[in-house]
Amino acid sequence: MVTNVTNFSRSGLFDWMAQRVSAVVLAAYALFLLGYVIFNPGMGFAEWQSLFSQSWMRIFSIMSLVALGVHAWVGLWTITTDYLTPMALGSWATGVRFLVQALCGLTMFVLFVWGIQILWGN
Repeated sequence: MVTNVTNFSRSGLFDWMAQRVSAVVLAAYALFLLGYVIFNPGMGFAEWQSLFSQSWMRIFSIMSLVALGVHAWVGLWTITTDYLTPMALGSWATGVRFLVQALCGLTMFVLFVWGIQILWGN
């Protein structure tokens, strides 16, 4: 079993559930947006802005951003712990894995904050 301080979840079952629940949230969000676009042909900027100015849509979008972060983190953590191993990288594996995971976490945080600014900014 791989133990690493960059694994924020408690167990494989928790990771599995987080991955599945976040996938359902992302699928619901994508299907809603697809349906909205299909059922509003000729939609312009004003209608799109009106949709995203509503609090429920902003909350749904933030929930989707959180789900995207969770989904990405579990996936990237799994990939890095599976493939950045001492067998593949030698003695550098732990440092390289930590660096890659830190960069992924930082990137996800920046994108999350950027998404919040887009949704709640002026």
